[in-house]
Amino acid sequence: MTTQPLAKPRLHAGAAVIAGLIAGAVFLVLEMLMVPMFLAGSPWGPPRMIAAMAMGPDVLPPPATFDLVILMVAMMIHFVLSIVLALVFALLARGRPMGTAIMIGAVFGLVVYLVSFYGMTAVFPWFAEARNWVSLFAHVMFGVVLGWAYAWRTPRLNH
Repeated sequence: MTTQPLAKPRLHAGAAVIAGLIAGAVFLVLEMLMVPMFLAGSPWGPPRMIAAMAMGPDVLPPPATFDLVILMVAMMIHFVLSIVLALVFALLARGRPMGTAIMIGAVFGLVVYLVSFYGMTAVFPWFAEARNWVSLFAHVMFGVVLGWAYAWRTPRLNH
């Protein structure tokens, strides 16, 4: 009797995109609320650090004030990265139950933090300034929400 190898669960790209958008939005809200609350910084500091990836370090604070163009550039970069990361995450989490997806997500968020704030500082040195518990927490929560949202959306696509 021959046995068939088990098929890998299908990757749900649509669920990954939605999960990436949800997790990315939660991340931004956390950063923009927690930086002023706990670090006495401006809520516009995190978007400026993101926008500086494309616009250069001249957009970095001070002053960390509102600027619509900088905010729009930051949102485009942030949400594209969130979707790309969600698609990578979906490769790891496909077919997993929600609890496992959330745990994988937490570790994934931690890895994204380490790569961003320790590895990518060679290209974006201003990221080193944001090595703090708020950024770490926001990244882990990005992963947790990503895991939850991907697992939540995936069963809806199987009907």
